[in-house]
Amino acid sequence: MARDLYELLGVPRDASQDEIKRAYRRLARELHPDANGGDPEAEARFKEVAAAYETLSDPERRRRYDLFGATGSQGGGGFGGGLGDIFDMFFGGSPFGGAANAAGPPRGADLEVVVEVSFEEAVFGAEVPVSMRTAVPCEACEATGADRGSAPERCPDCGGTGQVRRVRQSILGQMVTATACARCGGLGTIVQHPCVVCGGEGRTLEERTYHVELPAGVDTGATLRLTGRGAAGPRGGGVGDLYVHVRVRPHHRFSRHGDDLHADLHVSFTQAALGAEITFDTLDGEELLTIAPGTQSGEVIRLRGRGVPHVQGRGRGELIVRVIVDTPTQLSAEEEELLRRLADLRGEDVSPPASGLLSRVRSAFK
Repeated sequence: MARDLYELLGVPRDASQDEIKRAYRRLARELHPDANGGDPEAEARFKEVAAAYETLSDPERRRRYDLFGATGSQGGGGFGGGLGDIFDMFFGGSPFGGAANAAGPPRGADLEVVVEVSFEEAVFGAEVPVSMRTAVPCEACEATGADRGSAPERCPDCGGTGQVRRVRQSILGQMVTATACARCGGLGTIVQHPCVVCGGEGRTLEERTYHVELPAGVDTGATLRLTGRGAAGPRGGGVGDLYVHVRVRPHHRFSRHGDDLHADLHVSFTQAALGAEITFDTLDGEELLTIAPGTQSGEVIRLRGRGVPHVQGRGRGELIVRVIVDTPTQLSAEEEELLRRLADLRGEDVSPPASGLLSRVRSAFK
């Protein structure tokens, strides 16, 4: 009777993947043939431990083992993989094109990360660092998954194809069943002596930092794709891509609408009435703005080429400055008198001056 795989590794049945990996590494070091002078008993035990780890480190094979025992962990029936597996079982492939479960190590996963940048970095472009924890090729085994002095071997069950095909007769005629090889997991190769560093995965987890070039004019919601910067696949499989999602922090003075920038400029009542030249800080530096006499609140001044660069072309948008005329408050007695004289000259009706006790109290605080 075959020994329980959990007992072989010395872990409970609810052990996590990290606990299983640690147990395997400890036993692999103890039982490795190089550490036992070629003792055949230790080598046999080493192979048992490696086989147990190969099953329990694969979530799907572990699930089948937990449900059906050693027979179930070797693969088998059922429609566990969805519509694609149903077509594979009855027709030997997907009706949508391409071969299912192609041999060889699978490509690594694509990764996503969000990078937050300043308003100025988004407008003018910048190089920003992006850090993440990702799977990288194992240097100890050169991504093969095999321990030092050994190499992956062609799977004897599928002959290196990664698939097991069976032909059977039914009332519909001859039917071909094609499933991923349970022994090699569809890789086409098996590792008899897994690497003690990566546990036969051919990859390890590391913290990596990449420098991303943000083009000038990028905005919140933009996604940049970095080919080959995702996770490494197992046992030398291809590397996925990295998708960088951009989020731009708001600016305290400028807002963005497409490739145009918008800002407010507050001017006094007299500046708007008589005109003025005012220095205004743009993202490119200072600009001298001319306020024409009689400017009304809400009028705009357009500065061409001072907006956001066009990402998909040349040139830049506009900087649109809205003039806000501030009405004076808390007038002194002299200022109030001057404004009343102005109103009188223009024939404009205004409220009468405050009088009585309230007026005397107000004057006392001026």
